[in-house]
Amino acid sequence: MRLLWRARSNPLAWWWVLLTLASSGNITLWFLLYRQFHIQSTGGVDSASDPEFMLLLCAAYVFGCAFRSFLPRADVQRICLFDTWLSSVLIGRSVATVAEICFATQWAIILRQLGGIAEVDTTLNVAWTIVPLILLAQCCSWYGVLTTNYLANAIENSIWAVAFFVVGIGVCRLLPEYDGLVRLALVVAIVGIAIYLAFLITIDIPMYLNRWQAAVTDGSKVLGPLEGLRDASARRVVTHDFAQWKDEIAWMSLYFTAAVWASLALCLVYSLGDHLHRYRTEPPTHVLSLVELHHTTIEPHKPFSKAEALRAAVDEERTVEVGKSPRSSTEHRRAL
Repeated sequence: MRLLWRARSNPLAWWWVLLTLASSGNITLWFLLYRQFHIQSTGGVDSASDPEFMLLLCAAYVFGCAFRSFLPRADVQRICLFDTWLSSVLIGRSVATVAEICFATQWAIILRQLGGIAEVDTTLNVAWTIVPLILLAQCCSWYGVLTTNYLANAIENSIWAVAFFVVGIGVCRLLPEYDGLVRLALVVAIVGIAIYLAFLITIDIPMYLNRWQAAVTDGSKVLGPLEGLRDASARRVVTHDFAQWKDEIAWMSLYFTAAVWASLALCLVYSLGDHLHRYRTEPPTHVLSLVELHHTTIEPHKPFSKAEALRAAVDEERTVEVGKSPRSSTEHRRAL
């Protein structure tokens, strides 16, 4: 750490400082959220949604990202900034796996909550697909890290793109169902997802594909899973060379800042609980009329008695006679 800070002209030193400050701020925000929710729960505020589990998921992501920003490393290249056993690829990748699964679970819970209140089947179906997709992405990530095959990392990030494209569909479907602050949060989420997808498609995935093609061209050896496991557990290269880190800076910076803020924001939305019903949009008038008509009870006609049936027949006959034209009445009298 001292060697890194002595090289003050090295952009890596300033980048690491900014990451550390951002992560420290994120941890502070999490504790503020925890304190606020604890006050609400002890204050007797009733809510159908218990924020403790969501806070636990958020903690896994916030503290996991903080750990990875304090000790940055690039898994496939086996490079790190600091020579410590905590910079081990296996430890870092394990922390990332838990954090990313928790982050995906947060999204699934939020979509299930909002989709359930609005009764939107599309969003509810999306909520069930997120975690399985991210689990598949984790398998590809581990395969890429162990074998040093960048193609697996390209596939991993492609799965992330598919997952959040589906999330975007679910969020867009919720947009007309909510108003006020919840709609604003949905709009921010849609914009953030669009930026994230653009980053993956234009920068991140092509980067891994180019690395894979370069490795194939150079004839680089691809490790077997068991051989890679031994390599990842024992080998780490400490480097402060900016050229080796420059391609990692963009995604790490966004990952350890914007993504963590998204995790914290999901906690805030979930904590609204029963208050989310207040932000539902009012259905159109004709929809209300149809709903009221659907719930209207129509009483069945009671059977007529004989006297009532005779009276009705007489009334009907009188009505028919009154309805006859004057000409037909005159002709009737002449006939008589």
